[in-house]
Amino acid sequence: MTDIMFQGSFTALITPMNPDGSIDLAAFDRFVEWQIAEGSDGLVPVGTTGESPTLSHEEHHDIVERTVRISAGRVPVIAGAGSNSTAEAIDLAKHAQAAGASAALVVTPYYNKPTQEGLYRHFSAIADAVEIPVVLYNIPGRSVVDISVETMTRLAANANIIGVKDATANLLRPLQVRRAIRNKRFNQLSGEDGTAVSFLAAGGDGCISVTSNIAPALCARVQKAWRDGRASEAQELQDRLLPLHDALFCESNPAPAKYAASLLGLAGETCRLPLAPLSEAARATVKAALVEVGLLDR
Repeated sequence: MTDIMFQGSFTALITPMNPDGSIDLAAFDRFVEWQIAEGSDGLVPVGTTGESPTLSHEEHHDIVERTVRISAGRVPVIAGAGSNSTAEAIDLAKHAQAAGASAALVVTPYYNKPTQEGLYRHFSAIADAVEIPVVLYNIPGRSVVDISVETMTRLAANANIIGVKDATANLLRPLQVRRAIRNKRFNQLSGEDGTAVSFLAAGGDGCISVTSNIAPALCARVQKAWRDGRASEAQELQDRLLPLHDALFCESNPAPAKYAASLLGLAGETCRLPLAPLSEAARATVKAALVEVGLLDR
């Protein structure tokens, strides 16, 4: 695989829930359709923002299948398939393949704290077990471990490992990875909304975004402006979105995003424990950001 597979704004989908904590499937279906209509370049179900740690396997499977079915090939679907158990991650990746997902997003194992050799073997085992592409998900802030550039270079030698979602917020990293991996075009997607444009300038290809749950059209416009060579427009849009990028992480993701979605009438704000409802201060922050960006009237 030599060409970049995924570019633009990919939404890390929330999983709408009813007040009792059950999944609101009707709201989810409407939300996926709205995301596509608003111009999102791709969808990423059952990641961190989709509350994958508290979904049952049956729920996880259902959300992936629904996303693939509703998108119907209009946009790519990168299905979350991560776990700190290699065997479980393989099962989830195999299901993503069977469901028709475009790729599997596999997070660094959390809590186990593997060595670099352990990371290499973990991702290699998953990539060797499926035929769909695997996108590494490097998020040391949540998983504690960081895939080193050297380990990523080793992993890129596997034809089935085609890129990375980089949530390190280290803007040297995409430059270092691009320089180190010369044998193929390695797909680099930012996992930090606040660095979306800077990441593109460092050689990235797009963003897997939390903010695009709430402002999909604006996030997609940022990416398209950059691709079309309108760097100043991309930066202006990013400046406009910055208050929302910050507000959606004022407390643990996805609670702020779900509250914002509820204010816009897109879905309920319920998260499953251990995520708590937003504090009053956080609610005020989110609402103010929506107003400032122009998504909500005062």
